[in-house]
Amino acid sequence: MSNDPRPAVRRVAVLGNPAAGAGHAAPAAHRAVARLRALGLQVDPHTGRDPEDALRLAREAVADGVDALVTVGGDGMINLALQALAGTGVPLGVIPAGTGNDHAREYGLPRDNPEAAADVIAAGRVRTVDLGRITAADGTTRWFGSVLATGFDSLVSDRANRLRWPRGRMRYNLAILAEFANLRPLPFRVTLADGTVIERDLTLAAVGNTRSYGGGMLICPGALPDDGQLDLTLVAAMPRLRIARFFPTIFKGTHTRHPEVTTHRTPSLRIESPAITAYADGEFIAPLPVEVTVTPGALHLLVP
Repeated sequence: MSNDPRPAVRRVAVLGNPAAGAGHAAPAAHRAVARLRALGLQVDPHTGRDPEDALRLAREAVADGVDALVTVGGDGMINLALQALAGTGVPLGVIPAGTGNDHAREYGLPRDNPEAAADVIAAGRVRTVDLGRITAADGTTRWFGSVLATGFDSLVSDRANRLRWPRGRMRYNLAILAEFANLRPLPFRVTLADGTVIERDLTLAAVGNTRSYGGGMLICPGALPDDGQLDLTLVAAMPRLRIARFFPTIFKGTHTRHPEVTTHRTPSLRIESPAITAYADGEFIAPLPVEVTVTPGALHLLVP
């Protein structure tokens, strides 16, 4: 772990997403802002009309010289903030108020107490961590902090995004059932930094800067966010019944003991599979193929 001591945070921009966490983000934002102000911080609240507007506001706040950019929401909101923060040295503060909150899990941030999360921000303790950087086939790039998902899990996200009902976690559960019924082997080609080429039929391929996605699924249980490496987890194609027994082990991180699972550690890789998309931090990124690299020390994060 790399710790970067600096003066206590005095002025912060708070970036909110009222829709996050099925509407729980707005009350969390009010509580966090009140706490930060009670602690003597200058707080500039911002809420974008849409993701593009929120990213504009984030970049303007960083350019304006705030001591920290604070997100209120889930991993998707953090992903948006990363696009403005990566490589700048301006710390990220997090008030968790999303559905999965996997960044908060990884870094031990208070997940059910906006005031406690605000206290972490005010204390100003910074940890320096890596970020992943994705380059799509069209040349566009995007940073991510937790896990990049491709295969069965990205197909589930594709379907969930097409559904208009139900809302929240139930929509995702319904998408899982629908995709499970359509489960099929997916041809993948993965090229590691050392030139190793892996061509196999897979259920999924996940690239972790941190350990979990999907609200605590430890898909890359050995991943460390400050080791300058990406952890790759490959799950072989297998029959539905075996998959049904296999998936619960991901929550404990014991799936890597199964012969159908292989893991690799690499600073960069390329992933290819026809008609499959990539998601990172729960957000749609691009259709495959994508190039993924790690950038050591790209993010400063306020932690307990």
